[in-house]
Amino acid sequence: MEYIDKFPHSIKHIENTWIPMKDGIRLAARIWMPEDAKSSPVPAILEYIPYRKRDGVRLRDEIMHPYIAGHGYACIRVDIRGSGDSEGVLEDEYLQEELDDGVEIINWLSKQPWCDGNVGMIGISWGGFNGLQIAYMQPPQLKAVISLCSTDDRYADDVHYMGGCLLGDNLSWASTMFAYNSLPPDPEIVGNQWRSMWKQRLEANKLWLAKWLTHQHRDEYWRHGSICEDFSKIKTPVMAVSGWADGYSNAVFRLLENLDVPRLGLIGPWSHMYPHLGVPGPAIGFLQECLRWWDKWLKGQETGIMKEPMLRVWMLDSMPPSTFYHQRFGRWVCEQSWPPPNPENLVLKFQEFQLVSENKTPTEHVVTLQSPLSNGLLAGKWCSYSATPDLPHDQREEDGGAVVFNSSPLDQTIEILGAPEVELEVSANRPVAMLAVRLSDMRLDNKVTRVTYGLLNLTHRDGHESPSELEPGKFYKVKIQLNGIAQTFPKGHRIRVAISSSYFPLAWPAPESAQIKIKTRSCRLSLPLHTSEDEKISFSRVEGATPGVKVQKTEPHHNWFVKRDLDQDRAMLEVIDDQGKFILEDIKTKVIRKCEERYSYQGDDFQSPKGETIWERGLERGDWSVRTITRTVLSCDEQYFYLTAQLDAYEKEIRVFSKNFNKKVKRRLV
Repeated sequence: MEYIDKFPHSIKHIENTWIPMKDGIRLAARIWMPEDAKSSPVPAILEYIPYRKRDGVRLRDEIMHPYIAGHGYACIRVDIRGSGDSEGVLEDEYLQEELDDGVEIINWLSKQPWCDGNVGMIGISWGGFNGLQIAYMQPPQLKAVISLCSTDDRYADDVHYMGGCLLGDNLSWASTMFAYNSLPPDPEIVGNQWRSMWKQRLEANKLWLAKWLTHQHRDEYWRHGSICEDFSKIKTPVMAVSGWADGYSNAVFRLLENLDVPRLGLIGPWSHMYPHLGVPGPAIGFLQECLRWWDKWLKGQETGIMKEPMLRVWMLDSMPPSTFYHQRFGRWVCEQSWPPPNPENLVLKFQEFQLVSENKTPTEHVVTLQSPLSNGLLAGKWCSYSATPDLPHDQREEDGGAVVFNSSPLDQTIEILGAPEVELEVSANRPVAMLAVRLSDMRLDNKVTRVTYGLLNLTHRDGHESPSELEPGKFYKVKIQLNGIAQTFPKGHRIRVAISSSYFPLAWPAPESAQIKIKTRSCRLSLPLHTSEDEKISFSRVEGATPGVKVQKTEPHHNWFVKRDLDQDRAMLEVIDDQGKFILEDIKTKVIRKCEERYSYQGDDFQSPKGETIWERGLERGDWSVRTITRTVLSCDEQYFYLTAQLDAYEKEIRVFSKNFNKKVKRRLV
């Protein structure tokens, strides 16, 4: 990245200002704007998230917001109620209170003397979610949205559930927010009330995971905030952005297909990151793309951005399997509209352990499958955060616990773009069972790189709202849509479909080990082909504003360990994400941020899986020293999930707060 210090407009920076809500709560905002904005008002760009503007994503903010402000905008980073330096408490994701506050913020911004009345929203992950959700509420001052790594469907395509299966990231994410919510505001911002605010937060800190586990099916809880309930309520232009290593790329396709507003889609090779910081690379000059978008929709200037194809994506080249890529080789391709007007699909039928041409009539075979709990230890994260190595490993080890179907060597190179789909005819010997279906690229040296995958809790075969038990022995025809992808399969390579009945810890296993039978004759794989002619697509060089100085005091440590105790027949996946101790020089604050996750099971006991997360977070400056430790454990038996947690808070190494949690939640066909 090239850091830029000089912009068309000199920048005024406000470390903190207060935005009042109608109930008297004040929200904390950090602002960058042109120095002459009061005499020459500009549009406002809002990013509205709970990740602590003061000491959480401070450096990320400083790369993006001053850059945009220097080109003629007021950029505002607001801590959500109860987070960072904002007053109040934060009780869950995307509550109506949060969205109502967002509408109030937009109204407040539009009335400031430095704002010309036009407001845009940008955000990644949580900020991408509430950008869409607030647009759904149609505040008149909101004129455009850039939503990154977000979803239109909070149940079917978020961190909580996938195909009706409980995701391991549900525990991981809940634990992250449990730790975030344990931290106090900064005394330099809120003054002497910081202790009372901290105590209020600690006492209000609840186990969000317990609530999410209670809602195991798609009900009103998940419908709230899911804009797919009525796409027509979005009236503002939307740019939807994600990456193939992210967990949210599917939403880009659905937003392009279902919104009836000016819209663009952009998907790169990246993980859960802004594209100008994108890893795996190549990163792009995304902030320049943002300016083209904002200039068009907030200033009415013709920038040519809407003359671009509706969808621009990075077509991934075949690469050997790896848990981390610095860069994914490939090229930019596009579609003028989505879905394409004349879609083409390559259909392959299943024969015993083979994928054959659609023109062939396969013979009938019944294949039996019963995967061990070890299947999934090398699957990586549902959503890569580039806390490496968190991408899937060589699938040959995973495929030993699955049934696999291989094509013949390809007689020509093919490219796919979109969501592959697998149709299966299956039965199970238990009332609850799941399937994980993986599409892989089998290379000439037989190494196997996972391209994409999908999950289905078979009790959700007819939908997520009212699942029903399987009748043991009865065959059902089901469809499993895999995550969308753009991928090249070179000539001579093979296409592999692997199917397993467990995928832990990416997904929580069924209550019992189920034996699955597959009638192969009626099974098929449909691959959406990319056949459009290439257009020259290029992006500007990667630029950003110069962030503040971060001084690393202890080395960060990221790793994944797979541990097998053959004597006790136990296995564990241990994930370490230790960012070390570092100092944010401009605010003279030392930050401690460390997480350890452990996922384990015993033998082939499907009631033995356990997930444990431990977070340590700390802040120090002068004689101000605070630290919190949170621990969350999720386990199960055939009937229930069991959730225990501890929260301890320290001031100057004296424990000032401690609380234990114990919850039991009945399993409902999960």
